[in-house]
Amino acid sequence: MFFDDGDGFVKCSCGRRHWGVHGAAGLLIVDPARGVLLQRRAWWLHHGRTWAIPGGALRSTESALQAAMREATEEAAVPREAVRFTASSIDDHGTWSYTTVLAATRTRVSERTSSAETAELSWIAPDEVDGYRLHRDFAAAWPELRAQLRRSLVLVVDGDTVARVPGTAPGPRGAPRPELTWQELTGLVRDGIGARDVGIGPGPHWRWWPRVELAVPGDGAPTDRAGIEVVPAGHGIGAAEHTLRMADRAVRSGEHVVVVTADDRVRAGAHRAGARTLDPRALRALARATG
Repeated sequence: MFFDDGDGFVKCSCGRRHWGVHGAAGLLIVDPARGVLLQRRAWWLHHGRTWAIPGGALRSTESALQAAMREATEEAAVPREAVRFTASSIDDHGTWSYTTVLAATRTRVSERTSSAETAELSWIAPDEVDGYRLHRDFAAAWPELRAQLRRSLVLVVDGDTVARVPGTAPGPRGAPRPELTWQELTGLVRDGIGARDVGIGPGPHWRWWPRVELAVPGDGAPTDRAGIEVVPAGHGIGAAEHTLRMADRAVRSGEHVVVVTADDRVRAGAHRAGARTLDPRALRALARATG
């Protein structure tokens, strides 16, 4: 058997042994039609014959996100292009940590047991997960994870804050100077945002990969550009009204919603709708710190 440099047990400060010299990670995939993908571990593994998510030890050269995706591919043949990362939660013991990466299916996943570590794979409805013999640590984490399964962070961005949408004409002369660039927004989509930075989620141990909805004036159909949905207001609809409509729709669908605006009227309306707000300059600082 081939061993990675992260393989091995750690005697943790919590008094238990954990697998993964550099920590461990796993991928929790949710499909709206089929539930969550769980793996029954082979009998010979640590906590064998229990159900959990595909996962394993981090290599010294990879992030938790990379490790979770690699393990899902190795153990369940999940292709990277089939999922969209939504969030992660880290259980940090100081001497060891486990990161659960949450993902939603983009396309149907044709899973199969592709490793000797996997005895069985099954899509299980969230309401039925507690009825299975779960891995001890997954059982402890499941209630909090379940509450966030179908939620995403949606950034509703007032289009006046962005320098220019690629492929469109420059803004009118005299328009307010933008506080965000397109590159900074795409960087946040790629790198994610800490929960404490935007004040959402169960706690600071969470991180979110946002969906960005950019409210822009004019007519036309919404388009997806580099993971950012550009949503025209339509004829006769003002920028403030358009931004608030988008925020209200996202709140009603159960998402975590942050409206990015420098407009006091939009800020007040977003709060009434149940969304949080963030000044564009604060989001720019986050983008620069992440990048």
